[in-house]
Amino acid sequence: MFKVMIVEDEQPILDLMKHVIGQNPHYTIVGAFTSPVEALSCFPDLCPHVVFLDVEMPRMNGLELGRKIYELSEQTKIVFTTAYRQYALDAFEVYAFDYILKPVTPAAIDRVTNRLIKQHPVATESVPRLRQADIGCFGGFEIRNPDGLPVRWPTKKTEELFAYFLCYPGRDMSKWHLTDLLWSDMDEERATHNLHNTMYRLKKLMKEQGIRMDIQKTSEGYMLLPLHQMYDVLAFQQYDVANRAGEQDASQAEELCSIYRGTLLEGKDYLWKASLEEGYSKQYTQLVGTLVEHDVAQRDLQRAEERLEAYLKLYPLDEAMNMKLLDIYARSGQHQKIALHYVRFTEGYRLELGIEPPLKMQKWVAPYLA
Repeated sequence: MFKVMIVEDEQPILDLMKHVIGQNPHYTIVGAFTSPVEALSCFPDLCPHVVFLDVEMPRMNGLELGRKIYELSEQTKIVFTTAYRQYALDAFEVYAFDYILKPVTPAAIDRVTNRLIKQHPVATESVPRLRQADIGCFGGFEIRNPDGLPVRWPTKKTEELFAYFLCYPGRDMSKWHLTDLLWSDMDEERATHNLHNTMYRLKKLMKEQGIRMDIQKTSEGYMLLPLHQMYDVLAFQQYDVANRAGEQDASQAEELCSIYRGTLLEGKDYLWKASLEEGYSKQYTQLVGTLVEHDVAQRDLQRAEERLEAYLKLYPLDEAMNMKLLDIYARSGQHQKIALHYVRFTEGYRLELGIEPPLKMQKWVAPYLA
């Protein structure tokens, strides 16, 4: 396993890098700094194998810090991170191992990791292959420990607090925000007391149940670091970051669709989840729509049909997706399926909404019902 030090002067970006790098099982983060001066003073004690350095920093920029680190240890691999391509040549003049353009994505970290492994294959032998807890936030909220046993919560607030942290990994949550979220009807002193007790219960339970995450105390509150633990919501968030950076991966989209089992924290009456629930539902719909278009382009109508039928088990009244499925039936010559599916859809639509199906759908289906 490679020991990592991160130096980034902007705290939100530093938090994001800790989150992204921490997901890779080949790394353990031994130090993260916003001050290059402090990072340099701690370097001899930490002895990292890899250092991720921001280029533009006050007092001492990343290039200068990289030179000093190289003077202290020629074996340490230096990876520069910046939003500007023009620093590339300067970076390699100070013996940079690699260069990443921001935003730093899991794909970029994987690229650096593959290079490290090729040069130092022995270092990967110490990567632990430990069983993980199974955390599911879509279609309900269920956590099973590494032995496959369901986690039982000491209180409902402990469960809700952990669910909230899981939805916002790597984000600094002030204690005032958390107390207002969970105990808005209590006075400040009592709410703060409840938060401390609930946090104690949560950390104790995580340790006992083998949930290998860390909740760190910050200056204003707390932050969940997933470390090496992967779960469905985190996978969706990482894909969204990579997607915005222009690094789409069809196989990853397939995997995301397979782990989406319903709305976020389904069955839980958490008021704060509403906007998140809608966002992930839209993301899932977009993923399925994109993959269906790819299936049609590849003339794999059966796969498109299976994908849409799986989607409609979760969202049976989605008009656009029902129309896509009817179109697939028509393209594949399955006219009988069109009539049967439309009858089921009409019954559900009337029962749920009390109205007839959209006029556009009625007109489209009419020739197949004659």
